[in-house]
Amino acid sequence: MKTAYLATASLAATLLLSTAPSAFAAETPTAAATAADEVVVTATARPELRSRVAGTVQVIEQETIARSTSKSLTDLFAENSVAFLSEWTPAQTSINIRGGASDGQGRDYLGDVLVLVNGRRAGTANLSKLSANDVDRIEIVRGPASVLYGSQNIGGVVNIISRTGRTGQGVHAEIAAGSWGLKTGRLSWGSANGPVDWYLSLNGGQRGDYESGSGGGKMIATQYKRLGAEAALGYQFDANNRFELIARSDGTYDTGFRGSGSNIFSFDNRYNHSLDFNYAGHTKSDRFSWNWHIYGVLDVDELNWASPVIKSGVLPVTGTSIDHNIRRLNIFGQQFRPQAKLWAGNVLTVGYDWELARLRSDRFRAGMPGQPVLAQVSPLDNNQTDRSHAYYFEDAQTLLDDRLTVRGGARWSAGTLSFDPTPFLALQRTGATKYDATTYSVGAAFKVIPDLTLRVGTSTGFRVPSATQLGADFTALGGGRIFGNPNLKPETSKQIEFGALYSRSFFTADVAIFRNVISNRIVTILRPPPAVANTSDYGNNPADLYIRGLELQTNTDLLRMMGKEAGPWRVSAYFNGYYNFNMKDKGAVATANTRNITRMYRYESSLGLNVGQQGGAWKDWSVQLGGIFRGPVFYDTEENLLIPLGEPVSTYVHRKSPFWVWNLRGDVKLTQRITVQAAINNILDKNAHPIFIATDSDPRIADPRFQNGTPLGTSMPGREFVIRLKADF
Repeated sequence: MKTAYLATASLAATLLLSTAPSAFAAETPTAAATAADEVVVTATARPELRSRVAGTVQVIEQETIARSTSKSLTDLFAENSVAFLSEWTPAQTSINIRGGASDGQGRDYLGDVLVLVNGRRAGTANLSKLSANDVDRIEIVRGPASVLYGSQNIGGVVNIISRTGRTGQGVHAEIAAGSWGLKTGRLSWGSANGPVDWYLSLNGGQRGDYESGSGGGKMIATQYKRLGAEAALGYQFDANNRFELIARSDGTYDTGFRGSGSNIFSFDNRYNHSLDFNYAGHTKSDRFSWNWHIYGVLDVDELNWASPVIKSGVLPVTGTSIDHNIRRLNIFGQQFRPQAKLWAGNVLTVGYDWELARLRSDRFRAGMPGQPVLAQVSPLDNNQTDRSHAYYFEDAQTLLDDRLTVRGGARWSAGTLSFDPTPFLALQRTGATKYDATTYSVGAAFKVIPDLTLRVGTSTGFRVPSATQLGADFTALGGGRIFGNPNLKPETSKQIEFGALYSRSFFTADVAIFRNVISNRIVTILRPPPAVANTSDYGNNPADLYIRGLELQTNTDLLRMMGKEAGPWRVSAYFNGYYNFNMKDKGAVATANTRNITRMYRYESSLGLNVGQQGGAWKDWSVQLGGIFRGPVFYDTEENLLIPLGEPVSTYVHRKSPFWVWNLRGDVKLTQRITVQAAINNILDKNAHPIFIATDSDPRIADPRFQNGTPLGTSMPGREFVIRLKADF
C-alpha cells in the first residue's frame, strides 16, 4: 500500500543498512591469489583461499554486479546460472540448489536454501525482494557444506555481503532509464579516514507494465517500485579491535502479482529491514581471534490478492474485491565465534548462536459488490515463535607444506517452537514443541601441483518443521483440513562431493561432481476413506529425493591463452553451468507421470564473450554478449489450463522445453570519472517464461473461466533497452 511505501521511504532516507561481519573477522591472507583462488569467507566464517575450502563456492564479484542491469538478485542469479529460479512476479522468486528448494513465497523458515545478509539470517529467501544495490559480492556455498549455519541449510547457502566504508569508498552516482518507463537512481558516499569509515547510500526505481516477446502484448500488473538504503559506520579502535554498525533496507512496492492466474487486480509490498552490530578482534600474536555479531531483522510481506473469480472444485465462483494478508517476521539474534591457532597450521573455530524469531500475521477479506458479506478466515501464515540456539565447532589443519588442508566439524541445534494464537483460526490448540538436530561436515583439499587443487567432502543439513506443521490441530486450506503432527522429524540432507580447481594466468576452471540425498521431507498426506473428504495430515515422506550432478565454472583470457601480447586489448570468455544427470523423486505419488524432481532444471548454463580496451586509442570501453540457457524443467503447474488442450489432467507434470535468452552490454568511459553503459536484454525478443505453461501467445491454453482479467497467460519481458550514466568521485 502507499502508506507502507512512504513509511519505508522515510525510514530508508534516515538510516537503514547492513554489513559483512564475517568479512572482517580476520585480515585477508597475504598470499597472492589468482582469479579462481580468491579469498572467500562464507564456508569457514573467516577469510580463506578458495583452494583450501572443501566444498564448492560460486562467487559473483563486484565487477559482474556493476556490469549487470539486474533489477533484483533474481536477474543477477539467472545471468550467472546459479540455480533454478521460480520467477512468479517481479517481487516473488524461489530458488532450488542441488534439490533443496526455498519456499515459493520466500518464507525462509519453510525453505531448504538459507539466504544470509552479511553472514546472518536474512529473514527472507525471496530473491526478488533483495536488490544488488550496495552489494559488494555474493558467495553461494553449494550444498550443506558448512556447520556454521543451522536450519534451512539443505541445498545451499547464499551470503549477500554488502559494501562498507572500506569497500565502497568515494562518491558514486548513477541514473538509468529504459523500456516501459524504467527509471532508477542511486547515490552513495563511502570514506575511510583514520580509524573511522562510513558508507551511506540511497537507491530507488520504478518500471511500468512490460511487453512480452514476439507476437505478445502488454503484461498488465507487472509494474513495480523499488526503494533501498544503507548506512554503515566502522571504527578501528587499534590494530587488533574493530566494530561496525550497519542499518539496511530493501524492498519492492506496488508490485503487480499476476501469479498463476494472470491476475491484474493483485499487488504486493515486500520489504526487509535490518540492523547489525559486529565486533571483531584478535590478540597481538594473532593466536586468538573472535567475532561477536548482534542483529535484528524486520521482514514484511503485505499481500493484496483480490480475486474477483476463484475456483471451487472445478467451477468458477464469485471471489473477493479485497484479500489483504500481512505477514511480519521479527528476528533478534547473536553469533559469537572465537577462533584459536592451536599449533602450526591449525585453526579451531567454535561458536554459539542464539535467536528469537516471532511471526505474526493478519488478514481481511471483502466480497464482490452485491454479494453476501464474507466470513473472515485465518491468514495464510499462522502465528509462531521460534527460540533456538546452537553450539558448533570446525577444526582445520594444513599439512605437507600447506598443500593439504583437512577440516571437519559438527553442530548441535535445538529450540522450542510455539504455536501462538492466530486470528480466525477455529479450534486452535496452542502449545510448544521442542526440536533438535545434529549435523556435520568433513573434507579435504589437496594442491597436487601449483595449478591444480583436488577436493572431497561430505556434509549434512536440516530444516525444522514450522509450528503449524507440528501443531496438533487443523488449518483451513482451500476448503480442506490439514492436521498438524507433533511427531514430525526435521527434513535432512546428506551430500558427498568431489571437485577440482584449476588455475593458470589465462584460464581458471572449477568443476564438481556431487550427490545430495534429501530425506524426511515434510508433506501433506491425504487421509484415506472413510475419513472426511479433503482431510490431510502433515507427515514425513518415507522416500528420498536423490540428486547427482556435475557443475562447471570457467573464465578464460583468450588473448593470453593464444600466447599473444594483449596491449590495451581485453578479450575474455566465461561459462557457468551444471547438469543434473540423476534427479529422482522416489516419493512421488503413484499416479504421477514422472519420477523426476519438479521445479529443478535438468541442465542450465550461461556464457559470454567480453571484448574491450583499457588505455587504448578509443579510450576505455567494453562490449559483452551473454547467453542464458534455460534448461528443461519438470513442473506441476498451479495454472488452470484447458483440458485436454493445455494438459491431459490437472495433476499432469509438464516438461518445459529449454530456450536461450541473449543479452548485449556495452560501456565506455567518457572521462576519468564518467561512464556510460547501455544494454539490450532479450535481443531476439523471445516470447517465453521460465516456469509458466500458459504464455502470452496463441493458441490459448489457459482456462478463461479462472483468469482474473487476461485471457492468455504470462510471458517474461520482451526486448528491453536500458541506458545508464555513472559518475565516480
